[in-house]
Amino acid sequence: MRKLIKTILGATKDENFMHAIENVEVIVSKVLSILMVLVIIVAIGDLAVFLIRELFDTPYGKFNKTLFQIFGLFLNILIALEILENITAYLRKHVFQVELVIVTSLIAVARKIIILDLEKVTGIDIIGLGIAILALSISYLIIRSNSGHAR
Repeated sequence: MRKLIKTILGATKDENFMHAIENVEVIVSKVLSILMVLVIIVAIGDLAVFLIRELFDTPYGKFNKTLFQIFGLFLNILIALEILENITAYLRKHVFQVELVIVTSLIAVARKIIILDLEKVTGIDIIGLGIAILALSISYLIIRSNSGHAR
C-alpha cells in the first residue's frame, strides 16, 4: 500500500500516474466483489429463513400473497449476481460492459413490476415503469445489434 501511495504522490510522468490509478481501480473492484459475495450469501440466508417461516407459518390457501415477496427476494439475489458479474467483468477486461449494466437494470425493473402492489401505485408510476422498460429494451437491442452476436 505504501508503494502505491508513493507511486501516486511521486508520479511525475503521466504513465506512472495512470498505472497507479489503474492499481487503485483494481483494488477497489476486488474489495467490491468480496463485499458483493458477502451480500449474496447474507441474502441467500435471509431468503432461506423467510421461506422456511412462510412455508410453516402461512395457513393453507394464503401462500399466494407471500409468493410475490419470495419472487422479489429471488430477484434481489439475481440482481446482486448481475452486479457481481459486472464487477468481475471489469476486473477481467478493465472496461465496463454496458450490456451487463442494461441487463441488470432490466432485471431490477422486472423485479419492481413483479412485486408491484397495484392498489398502491398510480397510473404515472406504471407509465414510468413502461417507459423505463421500453428505453432499456431499445438500448439492449442497439447494443446487441452493434456487438454482432445474438443469443
